[in-house]
Amino acid sequence: MNDGNGWASVVNRREAFLGLGAGFGSVALTALLHADPTSSSSLHPSAVASPLALAKRCIFLMMEGGPSHIDTFDPKPELAKRHLQEFSRSGEMESAMSSGKRYFVKSPFDFIKAGQSGADISTPWIHLKEMVDEICFFRGAQVESVNHPTACYQLNTGNQFGGDPAVGSWVTYGLGSPNENLPGFVVLPRTSYPQGGAGNWSNGFLPAKFQGTPLRPEGSPILDLSPPAGISRQRQRKNLDLLSELNRQHLESRPGRNDLSARMDSYELAYAMQTEVPGVIDIEGESKNTLDAYGIGDASTDSFGRKCLLARRLVEKGVRFVQAYAGNWDSHDYIEKAHGSLIRSVDKPIAALLRDLKQRDMLKDTLVVWCGEFGRTPDNGLRGGGQSYGRDHNAKAMAMWFAGGGTRAGHTVGATDEIGGQAVECVHHIRDVHVTLLHLLGLDDNKLTFYHAGRHKQLSQFGGDVITELLA
Repeated sequence: MNDGNGWASVVNRREAFLGLGAGFGSVALTALLHADPTSSSSLHPSAVASPLALAKRCIFLMMEGGPSHIDTFDPKPELAKRHLQEFSRSGEMESAMSSGKRYFVKSPFDFIKAGQSGADISTPWIHLKEMVDEICFFRGAQVESVNHPTACYQLNTGNQFGGDPAVGSWVTYGLGSPNENLPGFVVLPRTSYPQGGAGNWSNGFLPAKFQGTPLRPEGSPILDLSPPAGISRQRQRKNLDLLSELNRQHLESRPGRNDLSARMDSYELAYAMQTEVPGVIDIEGESKNTLDAYGIGDASTDSFGRKCLLARRLVEKGVRFVQAYAGNWDSHDYIEKAHGSLIRSVDKPIAALLRDLKQRDMLKDTLVVWCGEFGRTPDNGLRGGGQSYGRDHNAKAMAMWFAGGGTRAGHTVGATDEIGGQAVECVHHIRDVHVTLLHLLGLDDNKLTFYHAGRHKQLSQFGGDVITELLA
């Protein structure tokens, strides 16, 4: 291609148009776009959702830092009897801080039996207790790591060391997105990213377009969402068309460059998002009753309330997988104050989300997941008593629950031992939770694979079992 001035002038012009697209940089390579079924970098060819799928979408509520099961949904009266008893632990460590002199710690919270199902729930959950009959509590999950970054990676990607695709990436790779103008996988992080950073919603070895798209918690959710001043939609469209043609020609001489294909597609999605996204993220158009129900306007609940309401609006518009972060639940000290404040910050928003989904007839096919990266120990070694005690990390027992999407509402599955030290009934590794999540969405973990580094890889790493006790 030569216009008489030589190839260099064409390259310079191409670079100039790339500059025009730079305003889309915050969404480039981070979003699922409409899939071309003939493309090898598109949806998995054998992973179309089963017609028996019970869930069409997922909202994943991630309580980063490790919420204590003992202080939320798994009461342990035995700990009250042993409260502040001193003991020493040696041998295999259940926690990174658990050797040496320890003290058993009772929960500072009372528990009640809530709903017709009689679910166990601690008293700070004022609003969620009204929705427990929609929830399936699971006390049998375990992970392997007691370090935050590796545990977060394992929960989100199946691999403790990162670099693999996130659950949301696998889901959108298998199912695609119903709305071509929005990403298929959206993340609503805290102001500070979780430990491990953006690797928690990475596309890993999947094509770049399956990476999660984070929306900023403060300011404009997506930078450069609006076109520059003086640039009309028509002019922007012409710029993108020319840029696409130049990129297409460049790609023809470099077959297999999925990163360039993804960048080209991301410009198109960014263009479409400029029309679609502002209406979705503008929650102020909701009624006052709805805003109040989610706790928006109340300093203690406003932040997570906005995330929960936005999650509902996103899945309603066709986003396949939304992950909302809350934290930090890492309460080594002052667990009554720390966990009490954290529960208050998410209690009303989560209850409103479940109620809202049910009233809109969406809960039946929307899977809602609540969990952290691990649980907490029934003892503590940092303090000897008073109101300052907390809990350490525990990979062998953790709090987790599911709602909607074909899960077994109004039931509690599994159990931990009498002091909450480890799961002892219906015990399952987190890989089985991942396999079950995919199953509810109509995907088979053994078929949802991607060939990389000489083998077919999957979310569970090397296979797992559906936890049938969680299914309706």
